[in-house]
Formats: sequence, C-alpha cells, structure tokens
Amino acid sequence: MSRNPRAPRPSRCTANAAAAGRPHGEEAFVTGILTSAEDFERARAWRLTDAADFDSYLLDTAVLLAEARRTYGTVQARMFHVDDFADFCLLHRLDPAEPASRDRYLVNPPLQTQLLPYQGEELVGDFVPRLVRARDSGLTLRHVELLLDRVPGGDGGGAEDAAVLVRQAHQRGAELFRRMLVGAGFGAYRFLCAVEAPGGRLEAEARILHWEDGVVRINDEDLDLVCAVLCAGLYRELPGAALLHGSQGSAGACGEYRQVAWAWQSEGGGYAPAAVELDEVRAEPGFSLGTVC
Repeated sequence: MSRNPRAPRPSRCTANAAAAGRPHGEEAFVTGILTSAEDFERARAWRLTDAADFDSYLLDTAVLLAEARRTYGTVQARMFHVDDFADFCLLHRLDPAEPASRDRYLVNPPLQTQLLPYQGEELVGDFVPRLVRARDSGLTLRHVELLLDRVPGGDGGGAEDAAVLVRQAHQRGAELFRRMLVGAGFGAYRFLCAVEAPGGRLEAEARILHWEDGVVRINDEDLDLVCAVLCAGLYRELPGAALLHGSQGSAGACGEYRQVAWAWQSEGGGYAPAAVELDEVRAEPGFSLGTVC
C-alpha cells in the first residue's frame, strides 16, 4: 500500500490503497466511516478526525468521498466499528492512535466482505445504513465460511468431496429461494431466514420487488447472504426457518394488493410449510415448494 501526493486529503479514518505501477485513475481509495454519534465520541481518544461533532464529521466525510470519486477509479468504504478496531489493535499489539494501525484494520483481508463501493449515494439516509448492514453481513459470511470448512458426518471424503457438497448445498438453497419467490408471485416482499448453527444463529434478510414482467429486484449482497445462510443450514443439516411477507399483487390488477406472510421450517434435510415467527413477524404455513416449477 502506498500514498499518492495528489490524493484528496484523507480523514484520519481513511486508508488509501494505491496500486503501484497502475494509472492514477485506476487506483483504489478505501475509507472507514464512523456510523453513529456514540462511536464518534468513543473514537475521540484515538484522534481519528478533527471534526467538532458527528454532524460535522459526516459533512467532512461526504466531501472526502466526492473528491475521491473525482480522483480514483474505485472508491470503497466500510463501517469503522470501534469495538472491532479495539480488538484488532489488541490482537496485533498496535497503537490505535497510530494511522498505520487504522490502515491495517481497514484493509484486513478477512474483512473485505464488509467493503461497499461508493457511487455518490446520500451518505446519511442511504450509504451509512448500508455500511452497518454490510458489517453484519460480513460477520455472518465469515461464520458461514467456518461452517463450510467442515465435511458433514466426519473427516472422511477430502477437500474435493467437501467442495462438491458445498456446491450442491448452495444450489439447493438458491433453488429453494427461487421457488419461494416464484410461488409468491408479483409484489413487494421482505424475506427472512435463520439457521441455528454452532457458534450462534445465522440470519439473513432481503427486500424484494417482483414485477409483472417476471423481473425480480434484489440487492446482490442480500441475495449472496440469503443463499449462503440457506447453504450452510443444508450443508450442515441444521434446523432453520424462512419467512416471506409483504404485499402480493400487481400494478396491472387495478391496484388490488393483499398482505401475506408465509413460512417454512427445516429440521436439517429440507424446508416444509410451517407456522413460524421471525423478527416479530408471524406467518402461516407457506405453499408447498414441491409444487412450484
């Protein structure tokens, strides 16, 4: 990692990873963003920013990101989580007040799944909440990776057999999700799933728009997380539940919509209709997934 003298003045929460030998416009700019006033106050002792308060900090950060977009080929950000940073410095015996410590934390390879591309979104109302979700999703994906490292039923079979089983479980999970959406039909939905796993519950959530022309709109990162959680549950044969709720109907049906909430449950082998409550949402047994093409 190197610094570039023409780079926008970085905040003290910023690491600029510039690839040597590449055109300046193709370099990557990576920054960490404090996402709450509480975290801002807790981070004061580390001198991460010169801003007087959290609102001023967000304004400074928005300017920094805008300048970075004009200068760099790629601009990425992740949540600068004060507890994660403190633990990282303790583990690696680093001084949290040193800029080099923040650089190492921001580009730590196991945390790359928490990075999001910044494309000019509104910082407070859009991008900051997504950063918080990206951290949660990144931790869940890391947990899933650890679960998928182990072959179900013992140590036999080897790495190649394990990879085949993981691919099969991922395909089954993706197909289950597809059948739930196809069976639900047109509408706007929220999908929830949870798997009771060693080390703690795995959870995923996604907002979905299913248009009349059959096109399904869902954020890529949400889709990846849903499929990963379903995959882990099927691969390790863990109990789990899935729930789909929202407004069913199409704009072409004279604005006729109805509220629906369907659920499915698994004891490890597969998902079947069942009454379930997730995140304070109660759902009746869903339709049979075996009847959906």
